[in-house]
Amino acid sequence: MDSFIIDGGIPLRGEVIPSGNKNAALPLICATLLTDEPVILHNVPLIKDITAMEKLLESMGVTIEKLKPSTWKFQANHVNIADLDPDLCRNVRASILLAGPIVSRFGSFILPPPGGDVIGRRRVDTHLLALNRLGATAYYDRQYHFEVKNRLKGTNILMDEASVTATENAIMACSLAEGTSILRNAASEPHVQELCQLLNLMGAKINGIGSNVLTIEGVDKLHGAEFTIGPDYLEVGSYIGAAVVTHGEILIRNAGIQYLDMVKLVYNRLGVEWEEIGSDILVPENQRLTIEPDIGGAIPEISVMPWPAFPSDLMSIAIVIATQAQGSVLFHDWMYPSRMYFTDKLVGMGAQIVLCDPHRCIVQGPTRLYPEKLESPDIRAGMALLLATLAVPGKSVIRNISQIERGYERVDEKLRALGARIERVEA
Repeated sequence: MDSFIIDGGIPLRGEVIPSGNKNAALPLICATLLTDEPVILHNVPLIKDITAMEKLLESMGVTIEKLKPSTWKFQANHVNIADLDPDLCRNVRASILLAGPIVSRFGSFILPPPGGDVIGRRRVDTHLLALNRLGATAYYDRQYHFEVKNRLKGTNILMDEASVTATENAIMACSLAEGTSILRNAASEPHVQELCQLLNLMGAKINGIGSNVLTIEGVDKLHGAEFTIGPDYLEVGSYIGAAVVTHGEILIRNAGIQYLDMVKLVYNRLGVEWEEIGSDILVPENQRLTIEPDIGGAIPEISVMPWPAFPSDLMSIAIVIATQAQGSVLFHDWMYPSRMYFTDKLVGMGAQIVLCDPHRCIVQGPTRLYPEKLESPDIRAGMALLLATLAVPGKSVIRNISQIERGYERVDEKLRALGARIERVEA
């Protein structure tokens, strides 16, 4: 189990370029299964979840050629969907995204259970309900079974929750279905938008991109295309946090500012400001770091909601920022029942946090944090703990860093380039 040794308390300074959006790259890679022609993706993030998906597709016979380190060409012209490797499926949560493209192009198959972060139950029901509406028979019996007698039929689908991955599966399935489908209560995150944009380049007919109502006219066949994955706004939000908690100054190039409006609004409530310079953002060193109370001096609440509201994946970073801000704030993540459990590690470092229940915590700041030996529980909590150790003078250790590296490309190299003292120790 590899570890990071961090000698913290050093203000981070310099420039950083975010990698491609992991949550866009995974469905885009799965979308290459919808055609037998080549699909080229640029700005593919070189992280463990992508590597896991790469191995899974290659085990199915998909040819993957790396034209450059971050430019990959996919061709799914000789695909074998029989007997998918359970271990490969278990290595990545996004293996569930195979359902939509395989059912719509190839028909019946069995999908072993996906893996992913341990942040509580993550429903798959919405995926099955959507595919059932399109005419497939989808059910769970220790594995996910998908049976299709004929071509999928377009229809009206009301998603019972605005699930990102279920929306992506439904979009891919509808693209090759016969007739027109209307998806209501669809997720509209940046990565969902990018999936729709790629599919339209491949010949799909998707309207309403960016809204929660999508109209998809099914086509008989999709063709090859070339697409550039946008910057990961979650990585951007993390490096903003790194600048703030270390009292440094970071310029983030190509930051995807069109996706940061709600992040900026919420971070502003914690006393964090940044400047927008074209497509870049500058996080200055002199931050206010005072929590803005609600009207009447009430403790403010920061809640996660579906896009365009504040994303659940940045909740852990916001909590660490709040430990260094003056005032009290309530955080509420109703989506995942175990998201907040990492806060006990921050309490062990000296933070003043009250865990109200599995979904809510109150943070009182600012507090002095102390070095600690920690375990990374999941991608986002692991990155949040890494930020906390960067803010602390003295040596800290974070184990199980493979969790962090599932979502952040070359994180130690990027931090060292900003002046951090961080060393990777291989088991």
